[in-house]
Amino acid sequence: MIGTIVLIIIIVLVLIAVVSSIKVVNTGYVSIIERFGQYHGTLQPGWHFIIPFIDFLRRKVSTKQQILDIEPQSVITKDNVKISIDNVIFYKILNPKEAIYNIEDYRAGIIFSTITNMRNIVGDMSLDEVLSGRDKINGELLKVVDDITDAYGIKILSVEIKNIIPPAEIQQAMEKQMRAERDKRAVILQAEGQKQSEIAKAEGMKQAKILQAEAEKEANIRRAEGLRQSQVLEAEGKAVAIEEVAKADAKAIELVNRSIIDSGTDEKVIALKQIEALKEMAKNPANKLILPNESISSLGNMAAIADILQKDKSSK
Repeated sequence: MIGTIVLIIIIVLVLIAVVSSIKVVNTGYVSIIERFGQYHGTLQPGWHFIIPFIDFLRRKVSTKQQILDIEPQSVITKDNVKISIDNVIFYKILNPKEAIYNIEDYRAGIIFSTITNMRNIVGDMSLDEVLSGRDKINGELLKVVDDITDAYGIKILSVEIKNIIPPAEIQQAMEKQMRAERDKRAVILQAEGQKQSEIAKAEGMKQAKILQAEAEKEANIRRAEGLRQSQVLEAEGKAVAIEEVAKADAKAIELVNRSIIDSGTDEKVIALKQIEALKEMAKNPANKLILPNESISSLGNMAAIADILQKDKSSK
């Protein structure tokens, strides 16, 4: 009976030892193993067997990217303004052995390194430089803290300023300044809009005047062209009328001359006929007769001869 109990105890102890010797490491983690108090190895993700009561699992370490949120810290700027800044740090453990054995608490080391160097960096900057230079502060902090944590086997991936809180009176002054800046921009935009409107209106009036001048010019050209055409037609009509009258007069003179030749009339009769022909030609207002001085004296003689002929006819 006693032997059975002892056997059961031994079996139980063996089972406990076997179970305790099996270590499972999940993906994204590693485990630090010590043997007799000294570093023995690092277990990677998967199944592992260790020696019970000899090997000791010191710590499980995450190899994933981790986030460290630092509480707001009071910082004094170069122009003696007290502000509050809080940061967020993204880091990753590259060497779990160094992170465990080179520093007691690597998270605390990262936090205090960041706070100390942030105060040094911000202390050399004015408030305006701090508010407008977040990227500069983040870059300098990243470089300094990453250099420090290299000894821990930790890689600082990013340092980000989450918030900057100035004093209440500074915030009120900033709000007034922002309000004044917004009002200024609104006035500028309104003035610019009015300017553009005036320019567009002036441009429209200019185009209207140009179009009106073009229309008047075209109308004047058309009126002048119409007047010219009318004058040309009138002149052509007068020329045709004069030509027709001249033809008619020439034909009349030709008939008179032919009748004189046929009837054998003397010079007195010829003169009379010429005077009558000239009278007929003078009746037409379109005819213009230009006679030299010697012709006028001849006409006087012809007129005298015609008067004698008329008297002779009357006496008969």
